[in-house]
Amino acid sequence: MASFTIPHHIITGNNILSEASPIIKTMGRKAFIVTGKHVAKSDMMQKLKDLLKLENINFEVFDGITGEPTDTMITNGVELYKKSGCDFVIGIGGGSPLDSAKAISAMTVNDGSISDYNGKEITGDIPPIVAIPTTAGTGSEATKFTIITDEENDIKMLLKGDVLIPQLAIVDAGFTLSAPKSVTAATGLDALTHAVEAYTSKKATPMTDVLSVSAVKLIMKYLPIAYNQPDNLQSREQMSIASLQAGICINNSSVTLVHGMSRPIGALFHVPHGMSNAMLLKTCLEFAMPGVYEKFANLAYETNAASKSDSKEAAAQKFVDSLHKICDICEIPTLRQYGIDKDEYYQKIDKMAEDAVASGSPANTVKPVSVDDCKQLYKKLYT
Repeated sequence: MASFTIPHHIITGNNILSEASPIIKTMGRKAFIVTGKHVAKSDMMQKLKDLLKLENINFEVFDGITGEPTDTMITNGVELYKKSGCDFVIGIGGGSPLDSAKAISAMTVNDGSISDYNGKEITGDIPPIVAIPTTAGTGSEATKFTIITDEENDIKMLLKGDVLIPQLAIVDAGFTLSAPKSVTAATGLDALTHAVEAYTSKKATPMTDVLSVSAVKLIMKYLPIAYNQPDNLQSREQMSIASLQAGICINNSSVTLVHGMSRPIGALFHVPHGMSNAMLLKTCLEFAMPGVYEKFANLAYETNAASKSDSKEAAAQKFVDSLHKICDICEIPTLRQYGIDKDEYYQKIDKMAEDAVASGSPANTVKPVSVDDCKQLYKKLYT
């Protein structure tokens, strides 16, 4: 029997922050706002502060999330949370602040370091979480996952627990208009990866299938527009909805090989998460297609990448080829073009392959995936 979990409340639309007031008021008396340096100085942050002041909710701002979150950042956030007397958490920004908000909330009531929970289910009566994404891609506002880098061991940890699902997700497409082109591309392709992997995962369900297909169709249509026309609000709205749908999907049917192999590249070579996913898409999904040809073919039919006259195998390949095309439109570099040194890369293939399989995500792929498979795929990726 499959379960299906989503945030307690989801509010979507333009200029809808004020609509969240009745729910935010129930969260607590002092908010701990987790964000990055850029968003901390933005109009979006000012709107949030004004709303909290209007509702007589005090707040403390922690803007120590620089780049992708690390265990050190989480420790610093937890220390400030406890000193400031807050009783709930608001994450505002891209996936990094949202993931950090979850991790900080969890570690306010759990002992030890966040790294102690790698591979374990996070539990506890943690402070309520409000998630306000300013990018369309990570879907973190809808998931029970958080990705935090263990700096000592050079591992991007996939941490999970139902308690990490935000109580409130506020998805305002207007907040994504200021995202740079590179961020629009990386986060949009991250959402696309979520949707495709959730649809072709062993854990896929009829509920996630519907949302996955919808997300893929929206992203294939609107991501090129959002990338080339940053001020196009319609494309931003559709991408925000697609990102939310894809986030709900991975929350329930998880990700597969691409994410498993992407995280070690991000941890060791500091490639942004969405970009590393995009670099791997074609190679990893071609490997994963056997056993799931029908689903890949259906995505091709739904996105007009193939016609019904194509065989399932041919249609599946055409869909994967169309993913490569959208990566080209979004100017995604290869590993070599990104500047990753070949010798250093090859020296770390064994560790990356072991870390990828240990993350658990490749095991959700219908086709069995071994450490040796990952090693060969890593080699193929560079060449």
